[in-house]
Amino acid sequence: MATAIELRGLTRYYGRRRGILDVSLDVHEGEVFGFLGPNGAGKTTTVRLLVGLARPTSGSATVAGLDATMGGRALAARIGYLDQDPRFYRWMTGRDLLELVGRLHGLAGAELRLRVGEVLELIGLEGAARRRIGGYSGGMRQRLGIGQAMLNRPSVLFLDEPVSSLDPEGRRDVLDIVERLRGVATVLLSTHILSDVERVCDRVAILDHGRLVTESRIDDLLELHAAPVLELDPEPGQAEPVRLLVERLRSAPWAREVQTGHGLIRVVTADTSRAAGEILPLVAAAGVVLARFERVRPSLEDVFLRLVGAEEPPTAVPPDAAP
Repeated sequence: MATAIELRGLTRYYGRRRGILDVSLDVHEGEVFGFLGPNGAGKTTTVRLLVGLARPTSGSATVAGLDATMGGRALAARIGYLDQDPRFYRWMTGRDLLELVGRLHGLAGAELRLRVGEVLELIGLEGAARRRIGGYSGGMRQRLGIGQAMLNRPSVLFLDEPVSSLDPEGRRDVLDIVERLRGVATVLLSTHILSDVERVCDRVAILDHGRLVTESRIDDLLELHAAPVLELDPEPGQAEPVRLLVERLRSAPWAREVQTGHGLIRVVTADTSRAAGEILPLVAAAGVVLARFERVRPSLEDVFLRLVGAEEPPTAVPPDAAP
């Protein structure tokens, strides 16, 4: 597949503080790519480098065939960008803002009106186009932000934490737009909300402490890293039998981890075949009555928590690092 974004050894220091270190990855044309990591992992630093708002200490990056590290008008014409904390003129209407962005991209007259209308329809704001942005909900402002990023028909669209501050309805609306962009543009979705990534992304990269941990298709990542999980749902009112069962499960040689919460028992297994044959006798011996028992599909969250979060010792700045 053709490559829309290519990073090779991309590194950025802020004085003596590391932003990202030696990040290399490829994003294919037309895919929705999830860029994941905990807060402070370096996601925003990477995105700012890719859209030309910052310069790397070392390494290279190309976006839509152009050197992203140099920025410039040619790059701006081929990309769209939604910042993680977009600010708009509250006194403007939604249509006013899109028309302003369109004029900045060189559109005018009938071409501008047509494109603004297309974008308003795509983001679902036709009915609110003449309302002041100050009266928009958070979800409406995020949809408007995606709209302004798409106005120039970019081949690559960067969305930095587009749903982190939204309620469930606003998140759903934004993700619906992202899904409709698959194949129309390459979308790099930077976020730490893992359920959203599972819903809309084709592949993911995980960043931690400024380093790339992994890059893969989601299904391949789950197959490789996520241990099988058996989930038990005890009937209510069995506190003592459940406590006894959890204790026995934790001592079982095939139980890698036993998690409790929200009335459920989740057993991460090292040997699923053996666990499946021995777990129900343990349940019966403890006197626990189950409402449900099943093997559940590992989630991206299970993988994420296994791969990130370990403390790293401070890394000295290379002698040739730029401030």
